[in-house]
Amino acid sequence: MGDTSRDRSAERSHLPAASPPRNHGRTTAAWVTVTVIVVGATVSSIGVVAELPWVFWLGLGVILVGLVTGRVLKMFGLGQPAPSHSPHHR
Repeated sequence: MGDTSRDRSAERSHLPAASPPRNHGRTTAAWVTVTVIVVGATVSSIGVVAELPWVFWLGLGVILVGLVTGRVLKMFGLGQPAPSHSPHHR
């Protein structure tokens, strides 16, 4: 069924020193990135349905702008913080 031993010290020694942030990506960078990518995907989809290749490519350009904007916002400190690693953690 399962391990019924009471000694679980070996398991505890492999846990990270601190738990990662628990905001689940609820940051300005994440919201802006996802919103712009969804708009770009919608524009591209409209271009495909309307058989307008330039609208399709415009939507892909909007997606690229969203990715770059998200990265820039993260560099300005508006994104998820990088996890801190303990010296004993690989």
